[in-house]
Amino acid sequence: MTDTNTEARSNKKPNRRRRFWRVLLLCLILPILWPESGRIPVAGANQGDYHPQSFWYHPWGRSGVHKGVDIFAPKGRSVLSPVEGLVLFRGNIEMGGNIVLVLGPKWRLHYFAHLDQIDRKAGWFAWRGKQLGTVGDTGNAQGKPPHLHYSKLSLIPLPWQWRPGPQSWKRLFFVNPIDGFDAKE
Repeated sequence: MTDTNTEARSNKKPNRRRRFWRVLLLCLILPILWPESGRIPVAGANQGDYHPQSFWYHPWGRSGVHKGVDIFAPKGRSVLSPVEGLVLFRGNIEMGGNIVLVLGPKWRLHYFAHLDQIDRKAGWFAWRGKQLGTVGDTGNAQGKPPHLHYSKLSLIPLPWQWRPGPQSWKRLFFVNPIDGFDAKE
């Protein structure tokens, strides 16, 4: 009877390992397959509220290159999640002021800066179209018109995006955030 129990336990271990690796692989691949249809992350904003040429503009202050797009709106206007994702961080940093960082589809980080107010906690899920916070002028935006700085970074390098120029290696990770905006929203 002891031999049968030992044999049964030894047969379960490979199955558990296989199941673990399958689940891990699914967790890594599923976000890549998850569609990323975006929206302008400021309520009521349209194409006239941002300059489409501002992404990767050089020279740009202390950062050297503008790695996102600034969407101008009145202070206090809702900042909405453009995608479904997990809120990884919320807090205050020197240049960005009040920020929220969301991990979304395709293993991309969505960075929202200069917020006046933050409405989501780290670890919470952000549904597409739900409020993350409000437009503000915190961080290095103090004294400038209120706006949302929105950047999108890929955790997986994108070698086809490389171009010669300042900070060219960073181009492998930054995605133009307005490329994903739905035209109808």
